[in-house]
Amino acid sequence: MTKLYGILKEKKGSSFPLVVAITLALGIILCGISEYMRLMIIASGVRDAVQSAIISTVNDNYDDVYHGVREGYAGGYKPSGSSWEGSIDYGDIYEYLDNTLGLQKNGGYHVKYAGEAVEFKLSGLSVDITNVPLAPSDSDSAQGLLADAVFRLEVPVSFGGKSLPPMRMNLKVQAKYMPLF
Repeated sequence: MTKLYGILKEKKGSSFPLVVAITLALGIILCGISEYMRLMIIASGVRDAVQSAIISTVNDNYDDVYHGVREGYAGGYKPSGSSWEGSIDYGDIYEYLDNTLGLQKNGGYHVKYAGEAVEFKLSGLSVDITNVPLAPSDSDSAQGLLADAVFRLEVPVSFGGKSLPPMRMNLKVQAKYMPLF
């Protein structure tokens, strides 16, 4: 360390290439960190938007859970003659996301553009809604009306030119309907 400090303190100018190399290395490291932060911010924002869409879908089932709430649990059922039948609305989550995030359909993807460039792509959205069993023996241990969503996010990496592949990740989001009253 003292040798490096001695090189930097020389007045002959021999430390100039070392200072340039250190500056470039720090610049590259800062660019890498900022790109990593950009990717994480996009992934977090998209995950939050999908979670909002799933919560909206679960809340859209409120009209069918009224009967279950009267029995002490929340399930999507409606009367059918002298019995009950399951009634769950899946909604249109992609449409909600398209309107919220400004996505455009392109092939099998829902794409967000930043000008001409692709900012990120969504695909493979799968939603599984689990209804509560009708009249469970223990309503406290029964899971509520659950919605699990899995989707694939692809974000092009803008660091290192085209030498780095895009970030691809599968994200999972869950929402649950809980009656408050």
